[in-house]
Amino acid sequence: MEEEEKVVKGDDVIVDLDATLEDLYMGGTLKVWRVKNVIKPAPGKRRCNCRNEVYHRQIGPGMFQQMTEQVCEQCPNVKYEREGDFITVDIEKGMQDGQEVLFYEEGEPIIDGEAGDLKFRVRTAPHDRFRREGNDLHATVTITLVQALVGFEKTIKHLDERLVNISSKGITKPKEVRKFKGEGMPLHFSNKKGDLYVTFEVLFPTSLSDDQKAKIKEILG
Repeated sequence: MEEEEKVVKGDDVIVDLDATLEDLYMGGTLKVWRVKNVIKPAPGKRRCNCRNEVYHRQIGPGMFQQMTEQVCEQCPNVKYEREGDFITVDIEKGMQDGQEVLFYEEGEPIIDGEAGDLKFRVRTAPHDRFRREGNDLHATVTITLVQALVGFEKTIKHLDERLVNISSKGITKPKEVRKFKGEGMPLHFSNKKGDLYVTFEVLFPTSLSDDQKAKIKEILG
């Protein structure tokens, strides 16, 4: 049985790709400009399809020596040129940091072989309202001292523009964290979602008048 000839393959190219939380939440596409080497015809000939051939040489009566010789063909010459084009990368809902989008044979080419692969490695871009941890989202909301004591009505705009109700009728302590189930990131290839955790910061007044202090003492005693 003949041994299968190993195909020479060019280098893989790995590119870190910053994806927005919106795209990772709803799915989306990114157009990426890529410049790479392309094999083009060139003047002249070159050695190609080289292989080692084995033959035997007689070195004496009844004595032979096994020899190996490289045999090549003549092929049209080629050269590398740099060319650029756009590649459309699909971002799937719920993809995690480090996951890769693979484009076969879009990596570095190699003469007389197959091009390597191009891999886009997903990385979550920073967001102005949310922070991602796995499948969960974290947000910080500031409320006044009055709202912390008597309750409040408030919504937070989600990544798909929905308004999520985070109102409270009770007392909210500084740095208190509340969980909103199912309002986190979607799981990749699943209908399930993580949770949203909201941390409440309480904005205290910078100063109080004597009259205000007296009223607070009267109320809170």
